[in-house]
Amino acid sequence: MDDSTPIEAPFSASFPLPFRALFLGGAGILCWATNLHGLHRLGVDVAAALDLRAHDAHARAPLRLSAAPPDALVLARAVFFGWAVFRLCTRGDPALIDVYKFLPAVTALALLMIVISPFNILEKRLRDQFLLAIRRCLAGPTNMSIHFSDVVLADIFTSFAKVIGDVWLSLCMIMPGGSLLIFPSQDGWARLVVPFLMSIPYLVRFRQCIIEYMLPTTTTKRPLYNALKYASSFPVIFLSAAQRIVTSDLIAQKGASAEENAWHGEHPLFRLWLLSVVVNSLYSYWWDVTNDWGLEFLQSKPKVSRQTIPRPLLLPTLHGHSSSTDGSSMHARHSSIPLQNGTGNGHADADFSPNSAGGQRAYPWGLRPTLLFPLPAYPLAVFANLVLRLTWSLKLSAHLHAHTSGALVFFWLELAELVRRWVWVFFRVEWECVRRAGERAEHAPDRLGGGLDGGEEMEMEGVLVFDSEAQEKGRTELP
Repeated sequence: MDDSTPIEAPFSASFPLPFRALFLGGAGILCWATNLHGLHRLGVDVAAALDLRAHDAHARAPLRLSAAPPDALVLARAVFFGWAVFRLCTRGDPALIDVYKFLPAVTALALLMIVISPFNILEKRLRDQFLLAIRRCLAGPTNMSIHFSDVVLADIFTSFAKVIGDVWLSLCMIMPGGSLLIFPSQDGWARLVVPFLMSIPYLVRFRQCIIEYMLPTTTTKRPLYNALKYASSFPVIFLSAAQRIVTSDLIAQKGASAEENAWHGEHPLFRLWLLSVVVNSLYSYWWDVTNDWGLEFLQSKPKVSRQTIPRPLLLPTLHGHSSSTDGSSMHARHSSIPLQNGTGNGHADADFSPNSAGGQRAYPWGLRPTLLFPLPAYPLAVFANLVLRLTWSLKLSAHLHAHTSGALVFFWLELAELVRRWVWVFFRVEWECVRRAGERAEHAPDRLGGGLDGGEEMEMEGVLVFDSEAQEKGRTELP
């Protein structure tokens, strides 16, 4: 991407880079809306889980989660309309592409006006919350804890690192002298602009981790280790920018034919970049499944004992809307985990592996006691996350995007990353709900025996849990 490089003409003529960036942005918003909608339909109080009411001026007003997808479709329709007009005007003719290159700019400007519009249209409250969350992520106070919603938002933006770099390249293409069919030249200091823009989401998340680690209430080094995960992305991004040196050295040694190859294993800078890709991918994957999702198959020690055959326990999860404060407000919603006697949603007992003591595990190997989603979703998500984590680290390498044969492939990889992040949000919010419910049960055990104390007005929903310590503590199902 250091010199002006032709792009695949058929693909760019029909779907140029500015529209691809807008499409991915709109798809990301739609994915987030379906996350909220799906969690709401599954019975999760998303507003309480994401701490939305903690910093919402309209704390009593419920979020319209059931209407989120139709509202998000407005932006998707605007992108589609702009692209359809562009396609109609150019008809795929490369000679007309640059004549109508102002249409992506007009579409982007219209979307920006919709997002920042001060008028009470198109869910102004949600748009204001979104803009406020972005401001907190970029320049929030350093002496306050980070809201969980801001953590999720910043993590989502890391999946858009390449899209943010594409925004800069799109501006260069649209400006006078640029072309939608040619990558803009990135010479001198300009070649550092794209890597710097791509690193911003990781800098934001790194800052959040450091703030959390420096808080007086923090007693573990977990935020510091999390910060290292985001710091591991910087070598991938900037060593990719340094591949210009690799190409120059190999051209001097082998001639111009060396520029056609993407693999330069004989150069130390290339090997260092490849090592950083592997480290970032594997560390991020381990953190995803172990800390963000709370699964146990990559943990060194299990969190709970598995020496006895468990009995089912209904562990309450919290809902932030008002309800009565007696035990009659509780109701059970069974998960897909099978019991030892075959109850559940029909999963076989083979899902449980024998332990060293000769008994049976309290829950499927490698998972955790509390599962809110269907059992097959967990191994599928774990496998897909591994594959897409490995490919996404390559996506952070800007030097690979200049090859003329990769534009379409990388676009599909970007879409795959959006799907990975979409799945990640479901399991991340689920684990946060389970973790908070467990902490509340540990710190307020008297609530399990009767009504809620302290006058709290919360409705509690039961989740089927496998707890091997339940027999020892004499706990039974809640009424």
